[in-house]
Amino acid sequence: MRLKLAYSPCPNDTFAFHAMVHNLIDTEGIEFLPELADVELLNKRAAEDVYDVCKLSYSTFFSLCDKYVMLRSGSALGYNNGPLFVSLDPVIGRESYSNLKIAIPGDGTTGALLLRNAFPECRNLTPILFSEIEKRVLRREFDAGVLIHEGRFTYKEKGLHLIEDLGSYWQNTTGFPIPLGGIAVSRRLDKNLQQIVNRILKRSIEFAFAHPDKSAGYVSENAQEMDMEVQRKHIALFVNDYTLDIGDTGINAVEALYNKALELNPGVIRREDLFI
Repeated sequence: MRLKLAYSPCPNDTFAFHAMVHNLIDTEGIEFLPELADVELLNKRAAEDVYDVCKLSYSTFFSLCDKYVMLRSGSALGYNNGPLFVSLDPVIGRESYSNLKIAIPGDGTTGALLLRNAFPECRNLTPILFSEIEKRVLRREFDAGVLIHEGRFTYKEKGLHLIEDLGSYWQNTTGFPIPLGGIAVSRRLDKNLQQIVNRILKRSIEFAFAHPDKSAGYVSENAQEMDMEVQRKHIALFVNDYTLDIGDTGINAVEALYNKALELNPGVIRREDLFI
C-alpha cells in the first residue's frame, strides 16, 4: 500500500520522518510517498484533501477537522518554543500596534493565531514565507514580524528585537504547553490503518532518538538554516516526549487552543474527535 505523506523541510520534521521514509524501520507493508513543503503551503494543499498523512498547523487543522484527524504521535508541542513577535525597532508603543504592518508565516499558522490572541488590535497582517520574514523586517518592508522555526535562534544576532514571546504569553495565560503543529491523517482511511500509521511514526521517532546521527545528512539537506548547531537546537526544542505521544496534558492544551480558535475564527469546525 502507498500513502501520500507531506511534511515540512524543518529539522524537527525531517528528523522524525527520516527512518520511515528511508525504510530504516518496519513500515508494516506501507510505502510512504513524501512531499516536503513550507507548512503554510501544506495547510493550503491539505484543504484540497490531496494527502493521506500531512503536517498541519493546529490552527489550520481546526478548520479541516472534518477531513483529517490528528495522530497521537508527531506533534510539535512544548514549553518555551513558541513563535516570536519581533521588530527592528527596540521599543514600539502598544498604542501604535494597530498601525503596524506585520509579516506573518501564513494565515493558517498557529503563530498567526497566537498573535491574534495576544494582540487583537494587530490587524494589518500579510502572509509571507516564514524564511523570508527576518530579512523583510530588516529591510523595513514590514514594521514587525512573527518568527517561527529557526528564526527564534537567529533574530538577535541579525539585529531584531523581541516585542513579545507569543508562546510565553500563551503559557502564562493558560498554563498549557503550546500546540504548534501535528501530523494529521485523512478520515478517508479506516481507523485500523490510521492506528498503523501512528505506530510507524512513533517507531520512526524512537529510531531518531536512538540514532540521531543517522538523520543528520537528511536534516541538513533540507534545512533553511544550515548551521549544524542551530539544527540541533531546533530538534531539541521541538521534538520531545509530546512528539512520541501527545498524552493527556497535550490533548488538553490542544483543546484550549481549539476553544480560542472557535472564539476568534468563524471558519473553525466543531468536532469532538480531534485525535485517533
